[in-house]
Amino acid sequence: VQLQASGGGLVQPGGSLRLSCECSISISSFNVLGWYRQALGKQRELVAAIDSGGIINYVDSIKGRFTISRDTARKVVYLQMNSLKPEDTAVYYCNAKLSRYSYWGQGTQVTVSS
Repeated sequence: VQLQASGGGLVQPGGSLRLSCECSISISSFNVLGWYRQALGKQRELVAAIDSGGIINYVDSIKGRFTISRDTARKVVYLQMNSLKPEDTAVYYCNAKLSRYSYWGQGTQVTVSS
C-alpha cells in the first residue's frame, strides 16, 4: 500500500489549501482514513478522520475550517483547509488503517505566514 500526499505550500493567514492523498489501492478497503499533522517540536496529532461508514471526526482546533472528504472512484482522500492560521503550520500526513495495519504517506508541508 502506498499513499502519496500533495497540495501543501505557503499560504497567507486566512487563505486556503486542499491536500490530496492518493492511494495505490481502493480506499474502500480501509477502516479509517485520516489526516495528521506534526508541527516543529510537537507530537503528531490527528486532525481529521473518516471511517468506512462515513463518520467524520475533527480535532477541535480545526472544526468549521477544515473538511475531510473522499473520492472512492479516484482513490483519493482530501483535506480542504480554509481560514488557515499560522498555528496550522505543520507537516501534514495522510494515514490509512486496515485492521491492525497503519499506512502513512510521506507528508506535505503547510506553512501559513504573511
